[in-house]
Amino acid sequence: MDAPHLDRRSFLQRASAGAAAFALWRPVGERAPNPHHTPLARRVVYLHMSGGPSQHDLFDHKPTLQRWHGQDLPASVRQGQRLTTMTSGQTRLRIVAPRARFTQHGHSGAWISDLLPHTAQLADELAIVRSMQTDAINHEPAINLLQTGHELPGRPSFGAWLAWAIGSDARDLPAFVVLHSSWSGPKVDQPLYHRLWGAGFLPAEHQGVLLRGTGDPVLFLQDPPGVSRAMRQQQLAAMAQLHAAAAERFGDAGIAARQRQAELAFRMQAAVPELVDLAAEPAEVKALYGPDVEQRGTFANNALLARRLLERGVRCVQIYHRGWDQHRDVEQDLPKQCGDIDRATAALLIDLRRRGLLDDTLVVWTSEFGRTVYAQGDLDDGHHGRDHHPRCFATWLAGAGVRAGVQHGETDELGYNTVRDPVHVHDLNATLLHVLGFDHERLTFRHEGRDYRLTDVHGRVVRALLG
Repeated sequence: MDAPHLDRRSFLQRASAGAAAFALWRPVGERAPNPHHTPLARRVVYLHMSGGPSQHDLFDHKPTLQRWHGQDLPASVRQGQRLTTMTSGQTRLRIVAPRARFTQHGHSGAWISDLLPHTAQLADELAIVRSMQTDAINHEPAINLLQTGHELPGRPSFGAWLAWAIGSDARDLPAFVVLHSSWSGPKVDQPLYHRLWGAGFLPAEHQGVLLRGTGDPVLFLQDPPGVSRAMRQQQLAAMAQLHAAAAERFGDAGIAARQRQAELAFRMQAAVPELVDLAAEPAEVKALYGPDVEQRGTFANNALLARRLLERGVRCVQIYHRGWDQHRDVEQDLPKQCGDIDRATAALLIDLRRRGLLDDTLVVWTSEFGRTVYAQGDLDDGHHGRDHHPRCFATWLAGAGVRAGVQHGETDELGYNTVRDPVHVHDLNATLLHVLGFDHERLTFRHEGRDYRLTDVHGRVVRALLG
């Protein structure tokens, strides 16, 4: 039998009806849980210093290192712990005292390096963890573990879990946005793979959307020549009807996700150009973030974009800043790296506070691991660095749900081992989820016959960090 003839108007009416019905269709497997308790925070800005900043030079003040400078790390301190292949062959592991000066700040008396003067002025806003620990000693497994809860790739990222769990308040922007920043250290650095903000086995729509720092913020942001917005709307309506039919036939949750992503992409074509245009920002605000704020791709520019994203309803903004993997020239490059991020980080906290957003925004500053107390390379040639160190490193939290002005955890007098209140990366993730209203043991997604969670089968909430 011949198919009935449909004129253009009839086709679009049916397509629109199909789109409306399809928008309501959501497979049971995609339904996110309700919060397990009243959330303290509604959104997160996650500042990841990729590569491993030296905690000895920034947050973990050890006056003893001045006396030990140049001496070999005692075997009684190392306790046979493994080293990376980059220093395991060195004949000597000579201790390096930080060149930077530490000063106590605020009512909390937090010891912070003078390499971070702007951050230091906000010491009473921070909960500083000096006893972070991880299981991995190299970048790839360590950053996977921190971001996804597993050293091997393939699991959903923290931001994807959050996007799935609490959705988005933004109609025209994704729930989870990722920003990459330029950096002042050596340009050869660890790569950042898309899987670090991927959805894994969660519905694909929950993966992070990367806004680029050069060119169009999003690929294919502009329609091809000759394609009008009205034509794109017609195309989406037709796609919705076809997807609805396919979803009814095959029951594939990915079909619904693809349609929703196509519709979001259409709305982003209008929202993103306005987002990245800072012309309407007051001069006072721009000055707060520093002179690099209008240069796209800088950490300062990304920090201001993060605030603009959060106030538009985005749930999770993740800013990556590379260049911290300082195996050599740490004394030359570390000040440059700190200069990239210090002023803008403080400005972000101040800006969020002024706008009333910090009361329900959680701010995280961390990395995948720290650096060794001993030198990599020849300590006497002026080009030494520090190797990877998973036993203890620094993280800080600020904003909603955080007990401000806390210094949590303690390392030994040489800053090599944690001696009090260790915080594993699983504990950190459990704590972040708790602030956001979720019990990390109950926030699960069934995949291949097993219930998976961000913290795998580990983790505890660090109550001492909570306000």
